[in-house]
Amino acid sequence: MSGIQLRVWGEYACFTRPEMKVERVSYDVMTPSAARGILEAIYWKPAIRWVIDRIHVMKPVRFDNIRRNEVSTVVPLSGKAGVNAAMKGGTNPVRLFVEECRQQRAAMVLRDVEYVIEAHFEYTSAEDRNDGKHLDMFNRRAKKGQCFHRPYLGCREFAAFFEPVSGAIPVSPLARDTARDLGWMLYDINYAADMTPFFFRPTLENGIVDCRKGGVTA
Repeated sequence: MSGIQLRVWGEYACFTRPEMKVERVSYDVMTPSAARGILEAIYWKPAIRWVIDRIHVMKPVRFDNIRRNEVSTVVPLSGKAGVNAAMKGGTNPVRLFVEECRQQRAAMVLRDVEYVIEAHFEYTSAEDRNDGKHLDMFNRRAKKGQCFHRPYLGCREFAAFFEPVSGAIPVSPLARDTARDLGWMLYDINYAADMTPFFFRPTLENGIVDCRKGGVTA
């Protein structure tokens, strides 16, 4: 099956390490789950599932320390003041008072990032199996800048810009660097199995993270 190639870039990114999510610290490069989220923001159908093959790192890895204002809670789903009750015609307003739960937190984020995502899709059922249709729709939407919601680089406030790659993928400026073990990294989350996280151990080699290597494990 033919795959897709998408260039994404942005001013900041934070692919949060789960073991450091209070004071956020980013992985060195984009995770496969973050790449999948970007593709799904552009084109998604129940009949397909995106699989990330390779992530090309097109700019040097640079970290920056920032401070951000966050809230310590979210609007509840259940209960009289929750979202579910409001959607069923409840009269209580759905609200969150930022002044009561604002917190300032430090974060170590990536700055000035650019990646090329190589991916393909697999079918989740016997319906709607048309390779050309799905590929054409994805490439057409990516070329026009269309998306279901704004893609982001790890955190929603770090917007991702995107465009399809036509022709050969440029050589990464990190291609001549020594291969680097990136340690254990989040691969993806299985939402059908009670949100079980899967990890793998990738290597940044020739400026490329090959997501097909590294042994995915729960």
